[in-house]
Amino acid sequence: PENLLESEFFGYEKGAFTGATTSRAGFLEEAAKGILFLDEIGELSLSMQAKLLRVLQEREGRRVGGKSLIQYEFRLLSATNRDLEEMVQKGTFREDLYYRLFSLSIEIPQLRERRRDIGLMAVRFLREISDAWQKSFSGFSPEAIEVLSQYSWPGNVRQLRREIERL
Repeated sequence: PENLLESEFFGYEKGAFTGATTSRAGFLEEAAKGILFLDEIGELSLSMQAKLLRVLQEREGRRVGGKSLIQYEFRLLSATNRDLEEMVQKGTFREDLYYRLFSLSIEIPQLRERRRDIGLMAVRFLREISDAWQKSFSGFSPEAIEVLSQYSWPGNVRQLRREIERL
């Protein structure tokens, strides 16, 4: 929910809302002198985009229910699977925030466009799952890798990992 997201980003002061029995720093404050990673930035509402834009421009903000300004010092790294340029054209993503975010953009092709990586990822995921479950799995046959490589993976890398775990 929007109000929960705001308190997660900015933090809150004791008594700001029902259940706020103590004050809490938000993600922006906790990222002090570090990197804040915002995944799925394309899912932010226009009102949260405006608040984030202000933070990026002014490097300050207030906790929910707070009176004093807090200075923020962090670097922002964001990710999305959405076409933000298209969203800007449609008016669902702020143009000023778009240009503020993208001083450097790295586009990672979908998994189905880099089929050579599927076998390598499958083997790595199998190792990670083996370690987590404390089980020994022998690996994949070449035929199994071929089958995995031919699938289109609409869920991308997360889907591949879950499928390896399921297998």
